[in-house]
Amino acid sequence: MRTINVGLIGAGFMGKAHSLAYAAMPMFFWPAPAVPHRKIICDVTEEAAAEGAQRYGFDESTADWKRVVEHPDVEVVDIATPNHMHAEIARAAAAAGKHIICEKPLARTAEEARTMYEAVRDAGVVHMVAFNYRRTPAVALAKRYIDEGAIGELISFRGTYLQDWSADPESPLSWRFQREIAGSGAVGDIGTHVIDLARYLVGEISGVNAMLKTWVPERPLSAGGADQLGTGRSAGDAPRGPVDVDDEMITMLRFSNGAIGSLEATRNGHGRNNFLTFELHGTEGSIVFNYERRDELQVCFASDGADRKGFRTVYTGAPHPYGEALWPIPALGIGYGETKIIECHDLFQAIVGQEAVSPDFGDGYQIARISDAILESSATESWVSVPPLETTPGRG
Repeated sequence: MRTINVGLIGAGFMGKAHSLAYAAMPMFFWPAPAVPHRKIICDVTEEAAAEGAQRYGFDESTADWKRVVEHPDVEVVDIATPNHMHAEIARAAAAAGKHIICEKPLARTAEEARTMYEAVRDAGVVHMVAFNYRRTPAVALAKRYIDEGAIGELISFRGTYLQDWSADPESPLSWRFQREIAGSGAVGDIGTHVIDLARYLVGEISGVNAMLKTWVPERPLSAGGADQLGTGRSAGDAPRGPVDVDDEMITMLRFSNGAIGSLEATRNGHGRNNFLTFELHGTEGSIVFNYERRDELQVCFASDGADRKGFRTVYTGAPHPYGEALWPIPALGIGYGETKIIECHDLFQAIVGQEAVSPDFGDGYQIARISDAILESSATESWVSVPPLETTPGRG
């Protein structure tokens, strides 16, 4: 069985999730398309990188991301850094002929994303954006029902991603609150996940009409480099810095196929942990999903008799997408890690088969264009159109 060497750039929260997927993927999907080998890991200092290598099982470590890209044995470059580093690393990796997986959002702006898309397209490498939530089996099952016509022609989509980790104004000034590093706030950080689900399930978004708000205009400066995601709290007398990104976003959506929709994203919603949801209505039924209950899909079909009309719960398991590789009993439960394991499998299958994988950098570029349109719409208080890509996303 083929072994594929991976170079991971970024040893934080996402580095842990990706490393788990590389270790576990052959345990779940066997025979695996290939066996990932954790070759080299990069982090901000030599000490942090060495610790990451020991913790996550990599052979080598470095504080210089260029060593990962230029490493002769590395076939896959995994970008799990803050957003401002994505473009430079991805372009260099493509030029070196490496396959690439990049954490979302693909880039800070559509223009940055365009350069990344063109680089991988021209290099002919496999490229993937890590929108892993679409690989939740219940979400993939919703896609199957839609494609089979089970709920008819799609009419409307309602999506939310609500969190509360930044609701505390004493939560430190993470890079996620800084436009120069993040590009945007709730829009890019969590809203792009819902945009990806909307495009995956409904179709292309052709226009947006949005409103953005920043609720906490300044935050205490972080004492360390780690992204604490609201788990830390600074002393009241700590120096503070400005927040120049959005905390909350709401937008109406137009789809190219005539469907309509709405999308909400906030990191300031007390009581909401990881409330990623969608509700789809069609001419023949409806589908509802809540990631906090990720093994469940709520479905209602218009063909049901009047004495049994209403939502029923389907618990995902072996008969459903990816089910044979996961757990044998429906509702036994999966976690965030399994979505990353599935993502890893699909990436390696594409590499071995020399085929496109979705979502790719073309999808990431289009989502960046939609995100830019949301920012423009809020600033101008108007509808903003989003034209389709001129070329088909995928490998060149």
